[in-house]
Amino acid sequence: MLSKMRKIVVLLMIFGILLIGISAAAQVSDEDSIIRMTEDWPTYIDPGVGSDFSDSIGLVNLYDSLVFPNYDGSVRPQVATKWDISEDGLTYKFYIREGVKFHSGNELTANDVAFSMNRMLTLGEGYAYLYKGVIESATALDKYTVEFKLNKVFGPFITSLVRLYVLEKDLVLAHIDKEGSYGEFGDYGKYWLLTNDAGSGPYKAREVKMEEYVLGEKFDDYWEGWDKDAPKYFKLSGACQPVTVRTAMFRQEQEISDEMQPLEAYAAMAKIEGVKVVAFTNGNNLNISLNTKKAPTDDVHFRKALAYIIDYEVITDQIFPYSSIANGPVPANLPGADNSLKLYKRDLEKAKEELQLSKYYDNLNDYPVTMVWVAEVPDMEKIALLFQANCTELGIKVEVTKKPFGAVIADAQTVETTPNASGVFVAPSYIEAGGMIKTRYHSSTIGTWEQMEWLQDDYLDAQIDDAFATTDTEERFKKYSEIQKYIIDLCPTIWLMDQAEKRAYQASYIDWPTANMAEKGEMFINPMGYNVYVRDMKVFPEKRSK
Repeated sequence: MLSKMRKIVVLLMIFGILLIGISAAAQVSDEDSIIRMTEDWPTYIDPGVGSDFSDSIGLVNLYDSLVFPNYDGSVRPQVATKWDISEDGLTYKFYIREGVKFHSGNELTANDVAFSMNRMLTLGEGYAYLYKGVIESATALDKYTVEFKLNKVFGPFITSLVRLYVLEKDLVLAHIDKEGSYGEFGDYGKYWLLTNDAGSGPYKAREVKMEEYVLGEKFDDYWEGWDKDAPKYFKLSGACQPVTVRTAMFRQEQEISDEMQPLEAYAAMAKIEGVKVVAFTNGNNLNISLNTKKAPTDDVHFRKALAYIIDYEVITDQIFPYSSIANGPVPANLPGADNSLKLYKRDLEKAKEELQLSKYYDNLNDYPVTMVWVAEVPDMEKIALLFQANCTELGIKVEVTKKPFGAVIADAQTVETTPNASGVFVAPSYIEAGGMIKTRYHSSTIGTWEQMEWLQDDYLDAQIDDAFATTDTEERFKKYSEIQKYIIDLCPTIWLMDQAEKRAYQASYIDWPTANMAEKGEMFINPMGYNVYVRDMKVFPEKRSK
C-alpha cells in the first residue's frame, strides 16, 4: 500500500513540475517578442522629412524601397523586380513587384512610387538632396511600371534608391491639412505622418509619441514573409542617458543599446549576464565641422591650425577605442575612398605656422571659437574639452556648449546660428564615396546638420556634379579622389576618426545578424539605419531570465 502511495506521490510531483513548466511557458507573451533600442532624438518617420540616424532606423523598418542594400555595398531588387536604363543614362524604367501590400491592405503600385518621389522633391527635405536637380519627372506608365526621367546623368542613381521609401498615395492624401503651403496638397500629409505611417514595410507604426518613442508592430501580410522567431514588435526610444540604458539592459527591458554610450557604460553592460558588446566599422565617421562663413573659422589658415593642433591619438586610443584615425573626408571602407591621401596630424609647429598666416593671428582674444557638442553623446564632451585644451597651446580660446541634437539641427539652418565648430557623427546616405561627399560638401545641402561647414564652393559643386554624371564606376572613383584632395586642402572639417560603431545587446535571447558578422570578423557595410533592420533578427522569449 505504501509503495503504491509513493508512486502516486511521485507521479503527482512529476505532473506538478510539468504544470509549472507549462505555466512558465504560458507566461511568455507576444509582448516579449520585441526589439527595444535607443537612439538620438527627435525621430521623424515621414520619408519626405527624416534623414538622420534615428529617422533612418524608423524608415527602413516601416517602409519598402525600390532596392535593398547588400552587405558588400551593392543593392538587390526589393519593390522593383528589375529595371531598364536608356543608352543616354537619362531614363530609368522600374518594374514593380505585383502583390505588395501597404499596411492598409491596398496594393502598392507604380503610381505610389511616382507620388513618393514627387512628394519628396516638392518638400525638399530629408533625403531630397540626393535627387534634387537630378530628377526631371517621375511618372507611372501603367500599374506596375514607373519611369524616372533625369535632367542629367547620375552615375550612382540605382544605389541611391535605398533612400526612396514608398508611401501609399491615397492614404497620405486622405490625411492632408488643407491649410498647408503646398497648394492642392495642403501640408502634403506632413502633420499626420509625424505619428502615422503609410508604408508597406515589415512593421507598421502602432504608436508614436514624438518626444519619446516609436512602437512598430509586425505586419503579418508582409510580402517577403516571416521567420517564426522574428520579432513581433520593435520600439525605438530617445532614452539614451547612460544610467537609463544600463538599467534597462540589466532588467532585460532593452535589447540593443545605441552607439553613443560612454566607455564606462559599455564596460558595465558587458558584465551583465547574457549581454555582449560588439564593435564594427560601418562607414560612419566623427568630424568637427567648421563654419567657413563665420569668423575666425572663415580663414583657411586658422582652420588648418585647428586641424594640426588636435590630438587624434588620444581620441582613438582613449575615448573611442577600436576606431581608427580618419584618412580623409570619406571613411576608408566606402567604395571610392582614396586611402592614399595625406591628412592632417598633430603637429604643434605646423599649427603655429598656419596660425601666423591667418588674418586673426594678432587679435585672437577678440575671436573665440564657439564649439557645440551633442548632448546625447556623452563622450563628445571629452572630445570638446580635448579640443579646448589643445587650442590653448596656440592661444585660441574655445567656448564649449552642450546642446540636444534637435537644437543642433535647428541651429544648422542659418550661418549666423551655426557655431564655429560642431562635433557630429556622419554616415553615408548610400554605400559609395559620393554618398558622403555630396551630403557633406555640395551647396545643395547647406542648412542641414550634415553640412554645417557652409562651404558653398562653386568649383567643388561643379566637380561633384561632374563625378556624379560619370557612369563608369572606375572613372567616377578617380574623380572622387581628386575631389577628396581638394576638400582636404580647403580644410572645412577636422576629420577625427572612422567610427567603430559599438552597441550592447542581449545575446542570450536575441539573434542579431549584424552582431554575428561582427563577432566573426566578417567585413560588411550598410547605409545608415540598416544595421538594425528588425525583420532579420530573431527573439527567443523563453530564454529570458525570469
